[in-house]
Amino acid sequence: MQSSHRLSHLFSLPARRVLFALLLISGLCGRHGSAIGQEQRAGTNASPAAAAAKKPAATAKEIGAQVKEAVESGVKPSKRLTLTINGKEKNLINMQDSVLPAKPAVAARASTAAAVAAPVATVSIQVAPGAIPNPAASRQALRARAAASVGHTAADASAGNIGDVHWAYEGENGPQAWGRLKPEFNICAIGKRQSPIIIEESATLRGPAEPIQFGYPASSGSVVNNGHTIQVDVVGDNSITVRGSTYKLLQFHFHHPSEEQINDRSFAMVAHLVHRNNEGQLAVVAVLLEAGDANPLIHKVWTYMPLDAGDRVRLPDGTLTMAELLPKDQRYYQFIGSLTTPPCSEGVLWLVLKQTVTISREQLRLFGQLFPNNARPVQALNGRAVRDAQ
Repeated sequence: MQSSHRLSHLFSLPARRVLFALLLISGLCGRHGSAIGQEQRAGTNASPAAAAAKKPAATAKEIGAQVKEAVESGVKPSKRLTLTINGKEKNLINMQDSVLPAKPAVAARASTAAAVAAPVATVSIQVAPGAIPNPAASRQALRARAAASVGHTAADASAGNIGDVHWAYEGENGPQAWGRLKPEFNICAIGKRQSPIIIEESATLRGPAEPIQFGYPASSGSVVNNGHTIQVDVVGDNSITVRGSTYKLLQFHFHHPSEEQINDRSFAMVAHLVHRNNEGQLAVVAVLLEAGDANPLIHKVWTYMPLDAGDRVRLPDGTLTMAELLPKDQRYYQFIGSLTTPPCSEGVLWLVLKQTVTISREQLRLFGQLFPNNARPVQALNGRAVRDAQ
């Protein structure tokens, strides 16, 4: 009756952290109670020396009692209760004034004076080997479970990306929500120079402009399915020169349908060729694609197209000839905009080629099966000037 009364008194306290500690220890060791019991039964028939050598580990009930005993033994408020399991300390809970009322000291593993004066109350417990799971394995299991629940890939889980918010082109994490998904995506919602835009020829600044100087020798790279599009990371010395600066080609990727619109007209697809200069400024050449003859460069890329998100396929050396993706007429529209995917960084120089390039219906269909719609909606112009390079 006295034991029942003490447990009832403990449970009536607002010491939720203490209850959590008891439940935690019980959960860790309860699974192994039967194995521990077998060791104890075996020990009753052994010699005293053997029994001493094979001292049974504490059961979940004994561990709970020891923790309770330490709590009642006069742990000073605002001190920390440390649980030592198999010689390893676990800083379990911080005892706050509002959690435990002052109680008279009771004989425990240490004297009352030592328990009150010491900054840390310690309970030493021996737990059967294997009773506490491997922490790393537990983390991996939790990550895998989280990945399955939110639809992430195994690669995401192993890389530790679980918990990251992933943007999408539709649903609750679609373009309308990008600015709220992460603080660094905020510019997607509040930016004033966002891309893509509708280019109205009648409102452009028409006049002479420097031509884009393309330097695209044969090169190589790798094709990756990044979960949002098919992207080609380019290896080589491909570059453009415009506005007195040279920008190196980093990668190109595709959107279906086109993100840019000309006079309210959209196109079947668009290729974005992303460049960067030595100052870190970005310049994107947009090549509009419409149905017609097959494109030779796209044929090469589609041949090595990876189907799974995160998968990458290396292209043979010399495969890429970027000139195969460019129209003969390389006049363009120019404006300052942003990346069309999070984090939607602004200050990007956009060069939208006016003449389209063809892509076969079979090539369109193949990409569309993987990405039915991976285009951001058009954004407000907000008074920006658009140059029509004649």
